[in-house]
Amino acid sequence: MKNLKVAIWGFGAMGSGMARMLLTKKGVEVVGVCDLHPERVGKSMYEILEAEKGDRPEVVINPEIKEVVYEGSCDLCLIATDSFTKKAFPKLKYVLEQKVNVISTAEEMAYPRAQEPELAEELDKIATENGVTVLGTGINPGLIMDLLVVCLTGCMTNVDYIQAKRVNSLSPFGHAVMEEQGVGMPVNEFNKGVEDGTMAGHVGFAESINMIADAIGWKVGKFEQQMKPIVTDVDRKSTYGFAKAGDVAGVNMTGQGYVDGEVKIDMIHPQQIEPEMVGIHTGDYITLKGTPEISMSINPEVEGGLGTIAMCVNMIPLVINADAGLKTMIDLPVPRAILGDMRDLIK
Repeated sequence: MKNLKVAIWGFGAMGSGMARMLLTKKGVEVVGVCDLHPERVGKSMYEILEAEKGDRPEVVINPEIKEVVYEGSCDLCLIATDSFTKKAFPKLKYVLEQKVNVISTAEEMAYPRAQEPELAEELDKIATENGVTVLGTGINPGLIMDLLVVCLTGCMTNVDYIQAKRVNSLSPFGHAVMEEQGVGMPVNEFNKGVEDGTMAGHVGFAESINMIADAIGWKVGKFEQQMKPIVTDVDRKSTYGFAKAGDVAGVNMTGQGYVDGEVKIDMIHPQQIEPEMVGIHTGDYITLKGTPEISMSINPEVEGGLGTIAMCVNMIPLVINADAGLKTMIDLPVPRAILGDMRDLIK
């Protein structure tokens, strides 16, 4: 059986990380990379990754997606570019119309019907008509604050209240995430962005809350979220971000899902670059009130960048096996590490 063929669209921190992970896997190969960054275009993927090419075919980074992904070129395309369904839609549409399966890191794509029901319906239609599958996933949304919550409710006879809290580091993420979280901004500029709606903050609360609610049979009547700057009192520098003392090092996000007029799902998510520099310890926490009550903690956090990379790569065979259409993490088998030959998992 031939290797599974994977293309990657977007070769920043996430896309290149996925390529690096794929090089360690059996039965799968990266056959193409599309990226616009002038320092990457025209260079060998292996040179950018500082990895041995061995006897693998050369992969040169191409700025033209039509030369990388076309019908018959690959089995699946990993798209690691946008955060929002509306911005990702043209890319998703193009790849699906080439009859190629898609896994997207766009946070809103984890549960696009939450905020973009019409686009979700259109994506489902396009994927179905072309006999392929599209999935949005990552560490969060995609696992920690939603799918894992849903799994834990499986051992409860009733659920009264859900709290998901993630205290994490933004340091592994790339430039796009730094901008979305306001890293390096003056506080007044951050606050202005919150007021006029241009500050993204964490993208995914609406998706996580609706995924959980739909999975267990709650109807979300109202969704709210709040965003406050995390201001640093020391200079902080990560690979892709910098915040000087007095500026914004990250964002403290909170969100609520109301069911029958009361808060049933609480989201708490402070995230910043280099939190350890100011004594902040990362972790993931889930509290479920009901019968029985459940309290789960993971310390330190599941690293966001590495977790997102792994989720996308590990879902490859599950997406290829899935029925055609738009899928979410509650539609597919539970994610798992793929340690054997990926081809063995293909039906």
